[in-house]
Amino acid sequence: MRKILAMLLAVVMVLGLCACGGNNAATATTAATEAPVTEASAETEAPAETEAPATEASAAVTSADDIADEMTSSDGKYEIAFVTDVGQLKDKSFNQGTFDGVKLYAANAGKSYKYYQPAGGDQATDDDRYDAMKLAVENGAKVVVCAGFMQGNALDKAAKEFTDTRFVFIDGWAMGLNNVAGIAFQEEQCGYLAGYAAVMDGYTKLGFTGGGGGANAACDRYGYGFVQGADAAAAVKGVKVDINYSWLYGASFQASNELQTMAAGWYQNGTEVIFACGGSMFQSVAAAASAEDASVIGVDVDQSFESDTVITSAMKGIGQAAQTALEAAESDDTWAAFIGDGNSTITLGAKDNAVGLPTATWSLEGWTVAEYEQMLADIVAGKVEIDGSDVPEPANTDNVTVNIIK
Repeated sequence: MRKILAMLLAVVMVLGLCACGGNNAATATTAATEAPVTEASAETEAPAETEAPATEASAAVTSADDIADEMTSSDGKYEIAFVTDVGQLKDKSFNQGTFDGVKLYAANAGKSYKYYQPAGGDQATDDDRYDAMKLAVENGAKVVVCAGFMQGNALDKAAKEFTDTRFVFIDGWAMGLNNVAGIAFQEEQCGYLAGYAAVMDGYTKLGFTGGGGGANAACDRYGYGFVQGADAAAAVKGVKVDINYSWLYGASFQASNELQTMAAGWYQNGTEVIFACGGSMFQSVAAAASAEDASVIGVDVDQSFESDTVITSAMKGIGQAAQTALEAAESDDTWAAFIGDGNSTITLGAKDNAVGLPTATWSLEGWTVAEYEQMLADIVAGKVEIDGSDVPEPANTDNVTVNIIK
């Protein structure tokens, strides 16, 4: 069984779109209100529909951009469902990246698929999320992929009610249920690599702005790893580093004028590069960086395609993890091997090729690809130790002064 599991967890890092949103502890219950769920209807521009994919073997689809977001199933049933996190589906980050993995798997496996956005938008409640999952099951979903730690309470309820349906909890945790695969990532590792790379490239005035208000464990790990990496590189170079560090304006992971103003102020006062760690928050930070001729570090995906201010991105393979889990869900035996007894979170990191930096697109000049690959190998081998604790406010280190902005 362990051999099968190892094969399934050989996640290949993709340069697609995927966001932070994991938590290994139960989340606080939000206020519950009654509201109807919306079916794939919250986008400003409705994506084109397509007919159900053919079930006969055909050439593999390798780009999610070639697959429509909406399709029409011939029997009105949709075998694979995706329930979005907060924000829009096409956020060029967490939701879009996870859904890209869902679409790629469905298209290549000849499965019908549908996405569901909980009613309430950024103010969605646990009831709204549960309603979305329930509707997905009623519409024929055999597997429901749920993105983001906020899904926890609703998913626990839905999985216990719909025991014949399998659920994939991306950026989630194990629930002790044999129909839930909780998948998390070692964000501290790619955060470390990003911080190390920035300082090796000559940046000493850094910034970190995170999503979830400091209560999101994945973003906590990203930020804490970023500080640790910057500290290690500063020691190598014999320099001192300052990091402005804040969770302001990131509770909903959305772009905002307030966040852009804060980022612009940081840049105007000497910050050279900001790690934008929180989905659509990237848009505000990138806009500020563009106006101030400064730089940005992207998160979860290779965001260099979104702005020429991006020097690199701290990535994790959310889309590929979704594909791996969906493949496992096709067979009772592989599913059982994948989740075990349901009591252990499937945690992916450098050892699984599931975190890293996009060497093909980065603009770094002070750190070579060969040096990066050696460090990645050292992380896998345990030669580079990175604390993966959920630390929302890192303390100063020997080489880094962390300025907590509240």
